[in-house]
Amino acid sequence: MIPLVRSEVVDLRGWLTPESFLDAFAFGNALPGPIVTKLAFYVGHHVAGWAGAVAALLGATLPTIALILLVARLVLRSKRNDRLQAAIAGIRPIVVALLLLVAWDFAPNAFGGGDLAHVWPRLAIAGAALYLTARHAWHPLLLIAMGAAVGVLSSLGA
Repeated sequence: MIPLVRSEVVDLRGWLTPESFLDAFAFGNALPGPIVTKLAFYVGHHVAGWAGAVAALLGATLPTIALILLVARLVLRSKRNDRLQAAIAGIRPIVVALLLLVAWDFAPNAFGGGDLAHVWPRLAIAGAALYLTARHAWHPLLLIAMGAAVGVLSSLGA
């Protein structure tokens, strides 16, 4: 969903810049709950205030709830259906590709563009977070808090 939301609000409608979308995404990931609802709320509020936030939240959640109920019923009824299992297996690589696309799109803004003085420390932070998550199962919230602290500390020295 993230590539779809980004395409709609940044590329097609111009409601957010790529940088502000990345900021909203980063902030939204620091909070509990589904990211799409948090992004919808943020974008709705940004575009049309509190009424926009409520409308965007309802627009993002109500169709999803209906589809989840429908798909859950289908999957539970057809759990042993080989074609359904094959379809789900075919969807998995697409989901990974879309996540990689989000990472690719966010990378230039997240790592500071072409300024090497900003790129290397941010790459080190990302590498450390990847290592600590993959090898030591550190909680993402702890990593986010540590990243924020490193960002604040590095701004004090600038």
